[in-house]
Amino acid sequence: MAVFTPVSDDDARALLAHFDLGEFVSLRGITAGIENTNYFLHTTRGEYVLTLFEVLTHAQLPFYIELMYHLAERGIPVPRPQTLRDGTRLTTLHGKPCAIVSRLPGGYEPAPGAAHCALAGATLARAHLGARDFPLRQPNLRGLSWWLETAPKVMPFLEPAQAGLLSSELAAQEAAAATPAWQALPTGPAHCDLFRDNVLFAGTFEDPLMGGIIDFYFAGCDTWLFDVAVSINDWCIERDTGEFVPELVEAWLRAYAAERPFTDAEREAWPLMLRAAALRFWISRLYDFFLPRPAQTLKPHDPRHFERVLQARHRPGLPILP
Repeated sequence: MAVFTPVSDDDARALLAHFDLGEFVSLRGITAGIENTNYFLHTTRGEYVLTLFEVLTHAQLPFYIELMYHLAERGIPVPRPQTLRDGTRLTTLHGKPCAIVSRLPGGYEPAPGAAHCALAGATLARAHLGARDFPLRQPNLRGLSWWLETAPKVMPFLEPAQAGLLSSELAAQEAAAATPAWQALPTGPAHCDLFRDNVLFAGTFEDPLMGGIIDFYFAGCDTWLFDVAVSINDWCIERDTGEFVPELVEAWLRAYAAERPFTDAEREAWPLMLRAAALRFWISRLYDFFLPRPAQTLKPHDPRHFERVLQARHRPGLPILP
């Protein structure tokens, strides 16, 4: 989340006239993140999040908005998109597609423990299962085809060793994706960006309560295993090295598997999928770092972090799936 497009209080008041969400009280920009413009919106009816979509188009957005609505209807703790008076859930502000969603309780935990990991794993599994009958289909727009398209744009900024790692990993992932075994992995709507700052917790550190999963705007249909790999590559690591913390990995994976058991094919694909998840975010962070878009409050991530994670996934001793 970030602020690319300024929104005034009067803009918010005019927008609210198209909803049944009460009267405007306040608006506050959210500085975290890199993709969309986000504000906390407070009305006389409650707390919401206003999002202006800076990259995604009106044609692409129904997948994300309706997926959140679908999951919320099934009791999964996600932001519920609010419906306009005309029955739709998308509109336009300053020429950008926009939506208002409910604000979930709690805050993100920067140093999650085993209890947080277990809650996140179980909730992601429930979201995967809850989306099995979701009728819309859209690929992960940050999947393999995007990696192959984007890598040449960042190559000129890399040292030879980095360029070699990127090229060899892309080749390995492209080869794996072409195999029948990979194509037969369980798939469906997936979050694809379930970092620790995209899950909110209430309660205490010792006894956390699930607030919900947020920021579905990188979601797409992909292997569920990729979604798991993205998650534990962030939730369950030593930040300085990218190495796994066994206690956290075990808590996360066991809680997920209790809701949706892993298949033998997923166990076979797991080591390479961990690398795929690291590669995806190394490429995107290289792109955002070296080829940034202007933003009033943008804080780009250090791309070296996921380079270290990818290097760590090439070393022996990776966790196995339960």
